Amino acid sequence: MNPMTHLALATAAFVGLHYISSTPLRAALVKALGENGYLGLYSLISFATLGWMIWAYPRAPVAVLWPGLRHAPMLVMPFALIFLACGIMTRNPSAVRQEGALGSPDAVRGILRVTRHPMMWGFALWGTAHIAARGDAASLVFFGGFALLALSGTLLIDARKAATLGENWKRFAAATSNLPFAAIIAGRNVFRLGEIGWLKIFTGVALYLALFHLHPWLFGARPF
Repeated sequence: MNPMTHLALATAAFVGLHYISSTPLRAALVKALGENGYLGLYSLISFATLGWMIWAYPRAPVAVLWPGLRHAPMLVMPFALIFLACGIMTRNPSAVRQEGALGSPDAVRGILRVTRHPMMWGFALWGTAHIAARGDAASLVFFGGFALLALSGTLLIDARKAATLGENWKRFAAATSNLPFAAIIAGRNVFRLGEIGWLKIFTGVALYLALFHLHPWLFGARPF
């Protein structure tokens, strides 16, 4: 099997695995394995398929599809990493096992005023920026898998939460938006930069600077 086929199969397996949580199969697996058992198996297979992707990507042949926009990540990645840092450091009702945050009087604060899925948008921006920068078939499959999973994941999470959390989720969703800044533009929320937290923003910027300088050693490619 050639590396491009490996990459396509690995990406399909990685993405497909993450869709299981939005199908009836999840409930069956939880019933059979228990919640912790299911999460353990899910994590194990996720890391295995991710490792398969990482192994196959640099081995795939370079088939150029368009001239790479080399500076795209330099422009997009600061925002992607700020979204990612904010998503990790903010209590979010849309995240796994954080549904209890819906009961908080300040459930919609900080980055959640911008988007209720900051981490997913961080990955989506990361993936699309690198697709644009590389411009080859292997990168389209590799980074496109992450971007597709992140963007479709926001929709699947919304559907699952709406079905299981009822009116509490509806109120939260009405005050927020999936698409960044959409609720603010529509007048359903307001942008408050200070509420996001300067530590979260600094963390995202620091991650960007660290990755910018370490990129050649970590990934074998200069970011410019």
